Amino acid sequence: MNIKLLSLVVPAYKQEKTILKDIKNLDKVLSSFGFKYEIIVVVDGYEDDTLNELNVIKSKVKSLRVFGYEDNLGKGHAIKYGVEKASGDVIGFIDAGMDLDPAEISIMLDIMDWNDADIVLGSKLHPESKVNYPLQRKILSWGYRTFTRALFGFKVRDTQVGFKLFKGAVAKKVFKRIIVKKFAFDIEVLAVAYKLGYHKIYEAPIKLNFNGASSITSSSFWKVIFWMLWDTAAVFYRLKIIHYYDKKDVG
Repeated sequence: MNIKLLSLVVPAYKQEKTILKDIKNLDKVLSSFGFKYEIIVVVDGYEDDTLNELNVIKSKVKSLRVFGYEDNLGKGHAIKYGVEKASGDVIGFIDAGMDLDPAEISIMLDIMDWNDADIVLGSKLHPESKVNYPLQRKILSWGYRTFTRALFGFKVRDTQVGFKLFKGAVAKKVFKRIIVKKFAFDIEVLAVAYKLGYHKIYEAPIKLNFNGASSITSSSFWKVIFWMLWDTAAVFYRLKIIHYYDKKDVG
């Protein structure tokens, strides 16, 4: 694929223990592709030493750009912030922590090229994906996926993986309209994309090895479900009831 510049946004929240390794690995993978790239890390709240760790390697990793802000505002906000700073003709994001293998970007770019895709989604349900993650997350993912497909009519099977690529122009138009900061961020991205006429959306295989302890504890499980449903209902309301995303001057 003829890429002038790939921009990859990495939202980072309390990643002081892994961020150095993550960025070095990501830089190594991207440098093997043979095209220009930028790694945009957005520190979503200065609640640990993530920013300081990034400053240690910023001079060594020439492709690295670091941004951040004082308060934790959620993954959706961090990615939107990063997309606003991005200059690539392909813009994507990948979760920090590197539970997802960034080497799969190569396959995602091929899928984008072959299909002239607007968006390529990493998918746990792709037949060639190799995934290892907790049963609790599998159950939550299945239930939410079933609910959102019924609500929005998505044709893709997996919307929730934190690994997505967009044509640059598509990313700029879609993320300009994003409001959700946390729990239904991925759903809003796809809902807005569909609304704007970007229907060429394809799924790609991933390698997922969930290394960390689940952030969803037994005490927070129902709270997470409540806020996922609340944010999802808000997206549906804006999309179907008040047609917020139709406004040309939104964002």
